[in-house]
Formats: sequence, C-alpha cells, structure tokens
Amino acid sequence: MTEAVRSIPRPLVKTNQWVIVISVLLTWMTGYEWFLLIPFAAGVLGLFFGFNPVMQIAKLFLRKDLKSYIPEDWEQQQFNQKIAVSCLGLGFIGFFMGWNTLGYVFSVMVAVAAFVAILGFCVGCFIHYQWRQYQYRRTQQ
Repeated sequence: MTEAVRSIPRPLVKTNQWVIVISVLLTWMTGYEWFLLIPFAAGVLGLFFGFNPVMQIAKLFLRKDLKSYIPEDWEQQQFNQKIAVSCLGLGFIGFFMGWNTLGYVFSVMVAVAAFVAILGFCVGCFIHYQWRQYQYRRTQQ
C-alpha cells in the first residue's frame, strides 16, 4: 500500500516567502513593527490549525489545478515555517520592546532566508537535512 505524500504547490510557498520579505522591508522602511505580525499570524495559523490565510488567498489566483504545480514537501515546509515564525516573533518582540538590535538580527535572518529561498536555495531545507543526518548518525553509533 502506498502512502500519499502531502505537498504544497510551489506558487503558494513562494507567495508566503514574498509576504515575509515585503513585511520585513515595510517594517524597516516605516518603523512599524506591526507589519511583522502579518506573516507571523499566518504562520502560526498554518502551524497550529493547518490554515495559512496568505496561501488561501494566493490559491484563489492560481489558474491551473493544484496538482499541476511543482510540489513542495509539506513536512519540510512545516519545519521552515517553524523557523520563520520563531524569527518573526523574536524580531517583533525586539522592535516592540525597543531592542532594535534583536529586532534587526531576527528580521534580517528571516528576510534573507526567505529571499534566498525565492532565488532557489532553501536554508531551512539545508538545516533540516543536516539535522536528519545528525539523528541518523547518532542512531548508528
């Protein structure tokens, strides 16, 4: 019996990444840390309830059947989203509390990771792969 692999169409993942990048840039340009809450809230809803409003809105604009797009692994995207939500949350707290260094460190990390992913290299995927390799090597000892 084959197990169905959960996936997310690539355009939805890319839209989510663009929302992260744009929200961070808006935060830096305007000084309003509240923009970070847009991808943060979408990410938290996606992680806990399986409903990411950014992706749901983006889905309305897809022209083809969801299965016809290049799939992204759901488990991998959940791992990436955990990292993004953590960085966005810490960035927001940093800016909100007036700890701008903390805010910039975490917002730069998430913005760079999202932009690099848009360009084709997934930092979260690399971290996830290395973590899996470490776990495997540990069980082999």
